Amino acid sequence: MFRKILIANRGEIAVRIIRACKELGIPTVAIFSEADREALHVQMADQAVCVGLAPSKDSYLNMHNILSVVLLTKADAVHPGFGFLSESTTFSAMCEDCNIKFIGPRADTIATAGDKANARKVMKEAGVPVIPGSEGKVSLTEAKAFADLHGYPLLVKASAGGGGKGIRQCDTPKELERNYETAKTEARLAFSDDSLYVEKVIPNARHIEVQIIGDEYGNIIHLGERECSMQLNKQKVLEEALSPVMTPSLRAKLGELAIRAARACNYTSAGTVEFLMDEENNFYFLEMNTRIQVEHPITEMITGVDIVKEQIFIAAGNKLSLQQKDVAFWGHSIECRINAKTSGLLKQVFLPGGGLGIRVDSGIYAGYVMPPFYDSMIAKVISHGKDRSEAIAKMKRALSEFVIEGIDTNIELQLQLIEHISFLEGNYHTATLTELIKLKEVVS
Repeated sequence: MFRKILIANRGEIAVRIIRACKELGIPTVAIFSEADREALHVQMADQAVCVGLAPSKDSYLNMHNILSVVLLTKADAVHPGFGFLSESTTFSAMCEDCNIKFIGPRADTIATAGDKANARKVMKEAGVPVIPGSEGKVSLTEAKAFADLHGYPLLVKASAGGGGKGIRQCDTPKELERNYETAKTEARLAFSDDSLYVEKVIPNARHIEVQIIGDEYGNIIHLGERECSMQLNKQKVLEEALSPVMTPSLRAKLGELAIRAARACNYTSAGTVEFLMDEENNFYFLEMNTRIQVEHPITEMITGVDIVKEQIFIAAGNKLSLQQKDVAFWGHSIECRINAKTSGLLKQVFLPGGGLGIRVDSGIYAGYVMPPFYDSMIAKVISHGKDRSEAIAKMKRALSEFVIEGIDTNIELQLQLIEHISFLEGNYHTATLTELIKLKEVVS
């Protein structure tokens, strides 16, 4: 096992990883920017070192500074969490070159799956259905030619994308011309890679992803699916596991496709294969996230598998602790992402709890100053019940208890969502939330 793990991240995911390491008896090193000097993950880790100024490019994306801290603190492994450097081929390769274990896939796997345009090609060759789109990266001229041949609407997407960044829908030629440049700029700023590809839009699609885990001995399993269709501006807002519309036969088919996709990339560690499901229940490969997901807790709740610990065990050279036949699902779980709308001092914080089936992953506390430089998600509320109805009831209770004073959040939106008939009936798709806001049935 590792003697010390550096967490190359911040916020709630850094706290989550530190907790897993504490349970395993592994000392931890936190990194922080000048803006995060008082952050919770800094206080919880065994050691903490500042890696730069507030902007991400100077701190959480500063590979040389982070690796210097790894060597300085004599850590022998790095857990990247999600976002930042978690899907960086360069950072993973630098860790390998320095004999530091990157707790995630190998650099070549990230290169294969992390480049969204390249991943489409690999999946097609592996027999995994893909959304009709361009064969690789495209110029604006090539994107226009694709649109002339296949029609609108279509999406322009960052090849190195993730987290909903670098994606724009285009319904007309003028929108394509405008949105291509916007997506290109956003991709360059977010990923230091401004290459784009295009895909057709699947109308009224559901976004369903499969959690997979693979070890270094060729064993790969899936832990079921997550329903991620409640989105706003391509960003997930609420997720649930398992999907309310999946049947056992569809689940078996989807799981087989996910494992096939993972094998095509020689996948190790935890990852997610994302699909769109159309109105005829056809699945199309969307992308592969070569990292832990924000929404991993709902899978943990229904399977009892600690995904972060599995990542650490696998990185340390161990085989998977379970086989596919050992995976069982119990009950239903829902996650609501709590996002800050403003930054500033958190005057009061009361996290919900005090009952079976409620989990809160967070990095905030009363007196903490929410910086304006990073992702707006500040907490995740996770409920678990014997069935979907109980999970919804528990979530409603938990959200009603959640108090944050000093900044504005989306807690009220989440309460409206879980009470809306579309969600209660499980009858929603990726455009539903946008439509509900336009109709003023929920207030963002």
